[in-house]
Amino acid sequence: MQSIGIAEAKNNFSALIDLVEKGEEVRITRHGKEVVRMLPVRRKPVITDEQIARELGQIDALHASIRPGRPVHALRGEGRRS
Repeated sequence: MQSIGIAEAKNNFSALIDLVEKGEEVRITRHGKEVVRMLPVRRKPVITDEQIARELGQIDALHASIRPGRPVHALRGEGRRS
């Protein structure tokens, strides 16, 4: 991680972009306080195909465990007072 002031960042912007493209994190400061954080874009998917398959399997298992109840139209009047 590299920390740099705004004026220096302005003068070396292309070089900072090169660092970020190589995986480096760059923080730009104003009066010593961080105001910008430059991070490399993730090139790999956040979730894998295996994780998706596992999650879908868990959803299917949940659906299978839910017992069907009365139809919604049968519940409409329940709890109402005339």
